[in-house]
Amino acid sequence: MAVTLTTPNTLLGVFQPKGNVAKLATNLATVVLGTLLITAAAKVNVPVWPVPVTLQSFAIAALAAAFGMRIATATVALYLLEGAMGLPVFATGGGMAYLVGPTGGFLIGFLAMAAIIGAAADRGASSRPAVLFASMLVGGSVMFAFGFAWLVAMAGQAQWVDQANVVGSAFAKAVQPFIVWDILKMAFATLTVTGAWKLFGAKR
Repeated sequence: MAVTLTTPNTLLGVFQPKGNVAKLATNLATVVLGTLLITAAAKVNVPVWPVPVTLQSFAIAALAAAFGMRIATATVALYLLEGAMGLPVFATGGGMAYLVGPTGGFLIGFLAMAAIIGAAADRGASSRPAVLFASMLVGGSVMFAFGFAWLVAMAGQAQWVDQANVVGSAFAKAVQPFIVWDILKMAFATLTVTGAWKLFGAKR
């Protein structure tokens, strides 16, 4: 099982030990440490309502590109589980109430984002900046789609939504302001991972 959790095309795969037991232990430790990195990124935020600007998407994109699909999705899933259990891993806290709040769709969307970027990394995107950046843009777009759909569904009588134009208001206030920021974060994540690949992966 351990040998299938990542591929030699990822940075994690480059540094994997040879033994299966050691690989499994490394993968488990990587997942746990990954949740800590995402938590730290979530705490770097600009507290705007209803969705704060954080470094979560940067951290998840970079980790997915470095770990591959299986480890990346496992990391995000554990992160969401930690938050659901009440650990303060999200931008401003934790708990099930947080998961069903305004940012819930974006948080669930992180799973799809990690899977898309991780799958591209498994296929060798870490050595191809344009391909990796494109996969990050696709993953980010899917994450935004989850978040936007959730916001529209829960808009109801929310004061921050113009009830005469729910779709347009939700997009203008909770999606549009973050698009440029996320493009920049995806570009930085791409440069970080492809740069690390040039230093370590290409020399394996």
